Amino acid sequence: MTQRGSLPRFHPDSLAARAPFLRRRALLSQSVRAFFATRGYGEVETPYAVTAPGEEVHLRAFETVHELTDGQRVRKFLHTSPEFAMKKLLAAGSGPIFQMARVWRNGEGSDLHAPEFTMLEWYRPGASMDDLIGETMALLRATLAPVVSCRGITTPLDGFERLSVAEAFARYCNGADVLATAGDAAALAGQAGARLREGEEWEDLFFRLLLERIEPHLGRDCPTFLTHWPAAQAALARRDPADPRVAERFELFVCGIELANAFVELTDPAEQRARFAEDRARRAALGGQDWDLDEDFLGALEQGMPEAAGIALGFDRLAMIASGASRIDQVLWL
Repeated sequence: MTQRGSLPRFHPDSLAARAPFLRRRALLSQSVRAFFATRGYGEVETPYAVTAPGEEVHLRAFETVHELTDGQRVRKFLHTSPEFAMKKLLAAGSGPIFQMARVWRNGEGSDLHAPEFTMLEWYRPGASMDDLIGETMALLRATLAPVVSCRGITTPLDGFERLSVAEAFARYCNGADVLATAGDAAALAGQAGARLREGEEWEDLFFRLLLERIEPHLGRDCPTFLTHWPAAQAALARRDPADPRVAERFELFVCGIELANAFVELTDPAEQRARFAEDRARRAALGGQDWDLDEDFLGALEQGMPEAAGIALGFDRLAMIASGASRIDQVLWL
């Protein structure tokens, strides 16, 4: 991402303008590592160039080539998340682990997005959604000021809000029942009082309503944990045993910014393989990239990954909140 204005990022005045934000970022990095050390987590480092960068339908990966010593050329990608690799370590018996990983997502760029950024991910065997919410709040309170301000929004951290996706749609989308209308775009549009666009499917409408009507209300007066996502949006989260219509997933919003995405992890290899097949088919239908399935990851699940909860938190966005930066490029060294 380039700096706004005419000065190159290597110009002394450019660095001086970013220096207060960067100093706060450096302190934040130290305090995050101290937080996990005191809780018995091990810090890990996993490969960035991989044969399968992830299976998210809409993410685009940077592609490269690994040249082997025997002359073979292996197609690889810069990972969009260290999730698969870290779960392999869980299956190997690593115990609780965290990583400050560089990740890449092609085609992204805005005040809150960079194509290369830092992801803080951590996984704790045996943890529930409640455990992970509590630990996430403990991290925020240990590393940030009691009241934080970013992009014109001030949020105290002394409390937090839990709101299910179904509750959020009912509250902000005209009382719409997002679970009862799952898969039926016309029904969801009718209940939400929205005009269905040409060619718009249920998932498209779900995310449009989420972006336009729900997210502007989240994480303002206090941090908001948006929980229990519809099963179609489960990703790598397990379904809730008490209600299989939803998955044990949450997103966290602070200062109105989406900060983290978390799962109680799916450990069933057959269900995970089936979900991957669906995601890959959808990505192909949209003309997206293709790569080999990560059979090592599925093999780790078959071997037996412990029940666990994990979270991916955008560290650069956390640095923005910590420092009061208004743009992500202000907390990036170059």
